[in-house]
Amino acid sequence: MKLKVTQNGKKLDPSLYTWDKDKKIFESSENNLVIDCPFDDCTFKTGSFCIFKTGYCCTFKTGSYCTFDTESDCTFETGFDCTFKTGFSCTFKTGFSCTFKTGSDCTFTSDENCVVIRRDIFEVIKLRKNVKTKLNGFQVKGYTLIKK
Repeated sequence: MKLKVTQNGKKLDPSLYTWDKDKKIFESSENNLVIDCPFDDCTFKTGSFCIFKTGYCCTFKTGSYCTFDTESDCTFETGFDCTFKTGFSCTFKTGFSCTFKTGSDCTFTSDENCVVIRRDIFEVIKLRKNVKTKLNGFQVKGYTLIKK
């Protein structure tokens, strides 16, 4: 698996990140990264302003202003102003002003001004601040608020 990491359009010095191929864990405190690799079943820990394009079963812990384009079964824990485009069965814990373009069975806990765009049924849901929300199953409109 070949990993390509750039920062502001230039190759990032390998001393500024770690990549454990066997455990599939990428870690960096740098901002403005683009990570290019066909990932499945992996973990990312980064700074802000990052772009990820991955397969399924990934975990992300990032700063703010990140963009994610993934397949299914992912977990996200981010700062604010992030955009997500995912498959189904994902879990999100975010800051404010995030947009989620997802399938069914996803769970969200977010700050204010966040919305979900449900692609399988073309539904838009405004999330409540700090209230855990679970989307209904495939092609079933609506959601459930989960009490602590």
